[in-house]
Amino acid sequence: MNFILKSISYIFHPLLMPLLGVIFYFSKTPRYIPEPMMKAKVFSITILTIILPILLYYLLKTLNKVATIHLENVEERRLPLFINCIITVLVIARVLPIDEIPELYFFFIGILISTITCLALALVKFKASIHMIASAGFFMFAIAVAIHFKINTNGTIALMCIILGAIATSRLHLKAHTSVELITGFFVGLLPQLLLLNYWL
Repeated sequence: MNFILKSISYIFHPLLMPLLGVIFYFSKTPRYIPEPMMKAKVFSITILTIILPILLYYLLKTLNKVATIHLENVEERRLPLFINCIITVLVIARVLPIDEIPELYFFFIGILISTITCLALALVKFKASIHMIASAGFFMFAIAVAIHFKINTNGTIALMCIILGAIATSRLHLKAHTSVELITGFFVGLLPQLLLLNYWL
């Protein structure tokens, strides 16, 4: 059981959620988007939101700025979160401008707001759950896409409810977070996506 709960933290790592959101959108949207464009976007998002952060993590670990990929210490979260803000701004400005795919543009605006909020909390020594922030953001985006395009994504939404519960259980079991930190993370991830619906839904 310990192995399963620990594995959940790696399988549903926050780095994967932006890419999952992009893939989910492309798989559900009824809009015509050229396949080469979709592949280019997915490739760019993979490089910027997964490969680049992993490389930077190993650089920071070599410099003794971080201890683990889960950033368990609140002080060591600050620099990686700041770097992630810069990467997200780069994605918004270069990969997903508003005039191309507005739904994904605002999805990443929400991610940026959540990341800045998490950074602000880290500066005051509060460790909100980044796992819950990322998962809750994707969860809200999946609901919004279903409403926007009037499609049935009940399976994805139900699965995300299970995943959110599994992540919370995993983080509590590993003593990585308190229940307050998990709940805070959930709302930090969900609320920006919810509030931004006014701009694209």
